[in-house]
Amino acid sequence: MRTARQYLHRPGCPRLAMATAVALLLSFGAIAEEGDVGSVTDLKGQAFAQSSAARRSLEPQAAIMLGDHVETGDKSLATLLLGRRTTLRLGARGSIVIDKFLVEAGGEITLQSGPLMVEHTEGGPAESMQIHTDYGLIAVRGTRVFVGPEGKALAVFVERGEVSVQAGGRSVTLHAGEGTAIASPGAKPARVARWKQKRIDALFASIR
Repeated sequence: MRTARQYLHRPGCPRLAMATAVALLLSFGAIAEEGDVGSVTDLKGQAFAQSSAARRSLEPQAAIMLGDHVETGDKSLATLLLGRRTTLRLGARGSIVIDKFLVEAGGEITLQSGPLMVEHTEGGPAESMQIHTDYGLIAVRGTRVFVGPEGKALAVFVERGEVSVQAGGRSVTLHAGEGTAIASPGAKPARVARWKQKRIDALFASIR
């Protein structure tokens, strides 16, 4: 029986066969990591990921899998890189589920609790992300967006880019420097306004 190397080097072997063999080798590596959607790039305090298989403690460089339920502890901050361009910063007592993610396309996550910053690196293909919450749906087309608690309300602020917020049967669009808040699950978003720096700083302090 010929080995793959012998076949690829025998006289008259078509270039197509070589290309196919290389593609197969690459596909084996892709299959081995098909559940991976990202990794932990930084961690302060404690964080855990719960999958259908097991609950595991996270540390820098740990893999994040599709379907993972990621949680942070008290006084903790986890930074996750999804794909090559999407960064999630999850603050203390945070809880998110990675529902769907496609490299260079975006994905869907569920924010169950805690403050979250979503950042997309500029200069690449446009990516979008949908954030499902008990308060409503946040569709992110921005490059730096905060979503998280402000008292009993859910605050949404766009530093760069654009976001659509749908809640209580109403939809509003935010641009850079603008924010809104949803007072309670099922309520309508507040009037879109440019937020003062003091308010912005207070929210951002929860993910630093």
